[in-house]
Amino acid sequence: MLFDIIFYIVPIFIFIISITIIIKGISQWKYNNSQPTLMVSAKLISKRANVSTTMHNHPDGVGTHFDSSTSYYLTFEVEGGSRLEFHVGGHEFGLLVEGDTGKLKFQGTRYLGFDRQ
Repeated sequence: MLFDIIFYIVPIFIFIISITIIIKGISQWKYNNSQPTLMVSAKLISKRANVSTTMHNHPDGVGTHFDSSTSYYLTFEVEGGSRLEFHVGGHEFGLLVEGDTGKLKFQGTRYLGFDRQ
């Protein structure tokens, strides 16, 4: 009986989580598209990288394999003291230095670029 419950509940649970993630992504995309594209004076005040590592055991039971991925974030301070953090690619992350000033271009939560002055 426990097996029957797990056999039916776990796939339903996974399906609900998947649908929730998809709906959240679509609503964020729609929100960003409905926002105006803004270009404001800003200063890069912080850079951070988040490294995630996953361990996989080989099917034959001999050894393990590690996968890692890095997410990059930039935090800008705009006029008035507000701070905005954006998820960016590694290339953009590498080009900028804390303390850079310039024009930040964004749309909602979507980072569109930074032109250094």
